[in-house]
Amino acid sequence: MKKAIVLLSGGIDSSTTLYLARHKGYKTLCLIFDYHQRHKKEIESAKAIAKSTNSDYKIIRILLPEGGSSLLNPDISLAIGKEKIPSTYVPARNIIFLAYAASYAEAWGARVIFIGVNQVDYSGYPDCRESFIRTFNQMIKVGTKSWTQKRKDMKVIAPLMKMTKGEIIKLGVKLEVPYHLTWSCYEGKGKPCLKCDSCKFRLKGFREARVEDPLLTDGKGKGL
Repeated sequence: MKKAIVLLSGGIDSSTTLYLARHKGYKTLCLIFDYHQRHKKEIESAKAIAKSTNSDYKIIRILLPEGGSSLLNPDISLAIGKEKIPSTYVPARNIIFLAYAASYAEAWGARVIFIGVNQVDYSGYPDCRESFIRTFNQMIKVGTKSWTQKRKDMKVIAPLMKMTKGEIIKLGVKLEVPYHLTWSCYEGKGKPCLKCDSCKFRLKGFREARVEDPLLTDGKGKGL
């Protein structure tokens, strides 16, 4: 059976990507990162999503410098400012995550790494762009034994790269992604704040897809 590593955060994009990988027939190993982010709710969501597909998962605990991001330092405001790249950007996060994924892929014999980034409805993070994925794939060829000695191709695939959030949700509905298990809000409270960047993209996506967000309804079409 063909194998794939999936980076799983517990949000809409990574969860849809996991279900797409399973739909394509991959045996999946999910990497879930605990990098001392503001809350652990997204980690619990990621675990629930992985279990819903019967995928194995690893929780990788790493320590990133908290000074550079509001997702790591609670003293930095989550509010949207005028900067092109918001305070929620975590320095080099996807570079680090994909480096771990490449290591696991090479050791496990996986030829594919799935990541749910996209450059349409996103916050402007530089490590979510197509050019970044393309460059990282070149680095894998230069820096892994699998390629340099055995010419075994290993690559990062970002299947949602050019999709809007609404298109992603429509795809997820077809794949029967349990969106009620996902979490997007930068705040880790009982309900989504509906104010942060991530909540706004989620709201926009469900509105475009003309689907009710299960986190905002009681299952009977009534708002919470």
